[in-house]
Amino acid sequence: MFDQSQSPRLPLSAGLGYKPQHYTEIMQNAGPVSWFEVHAENYMGDGGRPLAQLAALSARFPISVHGVGLSIGGEGPLDREHLARLRTLCDWLNPASFSEHLAWSSHDSAFLNDLLPLPYNAASLARVASHINQVQETLGRQMLLENPSSYLAFDTSDMSETDFLRELATQTGCGLLLDVNNVFVSATNLGTSPQAYIDDFPLDKVGEIHLGGHDEDEDDAGRPLLIDSHGREIADPVWALLEYTLTRSGPRPLLVEWDNDVPDWPVLATEAARAKAALESIPA
Repeated sequence: MFDQSQSPRLPLSAGLGYKPQHYTEIMQNAGPVSWFEVHAENYMGDGGRPLAQLAALSARFPISVHGVGLSIGGEGPLDREHLARLRTLCDWLNPASFSEHLAWSSHDSAFLNDLLPLPYNAASLARVASHINQVQETLGRQMLLENPSSYLAFDTSDMSETDFLRELATQTGCGLLLDVNNVFVSATNLGTSPQAYIDDFPLDKVGEIHLGGHDEDEDDAGRPLLIDSHGREIADPVWALLEYTLTRSGPRPLLVEWDNDVPDWPVLATEAARAKAALESIPA
């Protein structure tokens, strides 16, 4: 559907979310890290140090661009100015991958600092598919859609999340980004099986796998409540779920996300080394 033959490809190895404070250490010795992800909205300005560093980084490493502001699941139309800025970034950077979230974050002219859920039904499917088509046509490249972390379920949903994502990929030709931590968070919060979710996920559509940390809390009834915080090390049950996933999917580009309370580079490199080892333990 899209000719991306001139774009780089993400390696079947471990990546990290790029943080500018680690730039010097990365350029000196990236260790186990083979590629980096950047958030699109941080690089939509004109020139300056951020774009200069990103240009130098992209000369040495494949880059994945991850959007957080398109509001793919929103009821209103996509913000054309935001989409135009995204196209300018992707045309300049030529990333190996572009992805966004199955969520909404805007209403009318208000932008919300969160990624909010949507019901899984025919109306949502048609709206999200239309938005994905618009994004892919504008960018001239395939996008990956990430499964959300969930804290509630909608009474108006009449299909599963995995079926919803499968149908979107079928209708639009988009790929999928499988966040294993999101699967674990959602399954814990909703009282479902994370392994059953993976078993039903269209793994053949997965272009990237993500991992991140979560915080533990309780709801008002004293039940476990997990928060997708991206602010700490990856929990052991999530590593175990990753192994379960990789034995079924085979190796995929694997990203470690740590966006809040970001530690020093050696801590991140250690997490990336564990991710790389997990990939290398799976036959290609």
